[in-house]
Amino acid sequence: MQSTLLRCFDIFFSLTGIIFGLPVMLVIYIIGLIDNGAPLFSQQRVGKNQKLFTLIKFRTMAINTSSVGTHLVDASAITKLGRFLRKTKLDELPQLFNVFVGHMSLVGPRPCLPNQTELIEERRIRGVFTIKPGITGLAQVNDIDMSTPRKLARYDQLMINSMSITLYIKLIIATGFGKGRGDRVQTE
Repeated sequence: MQSTLLRCFDIFFSLTGIIFGLPVMLVIYIIGLIDNGAPLFSQQRVGKNQKLFTLIKFRTMAINTSSVGTHLVDASAITKLGRFLRKTKLDELPQLFNVFVGHMSLVGPRPCLPNQTELIEERRIRGVFTIKPGITGLAQVNDIDMSTPRKLARYDQLMINSMSITLYIKLIIATGFGKGRGDRVQTE
């Protein structure tokens, strides 16, 4: 029953976000076209039951950046527009479409790359792949990123074990008010 209600929330909130966010997304898309010619970024990610899906975001890094975890990418790969999008979390807006079609939830463990084998194993052991990945989650609002796979998987498991409608809403509100920084990039 709770999972059905959470899915209804996902559909309602993602559709509302898409409708009201469309003008902002259009502006970002146009600026991205001017900035680098390819404003959208899509990448294969690991979803529920370890099935791959295509995640979409606004591009924040140079076009030829390696497909590795953000914490392994040099900060110089982030574009000027990308820096703004990451800081404001506007780069995540296109993921509302992933939520709407059912690949993701608003709240869940951040989807990892297929080559992040240590994180995949930690999550597999803890049963994290039994739910859909999310745009935000407990680890994200606590500034835990993919550079610490074991700690991240523990927070994901804790979130899953304590998931409720109240926690779902609290995590969305915390994210909306700027809690969490997302994955950090290399600074040296």
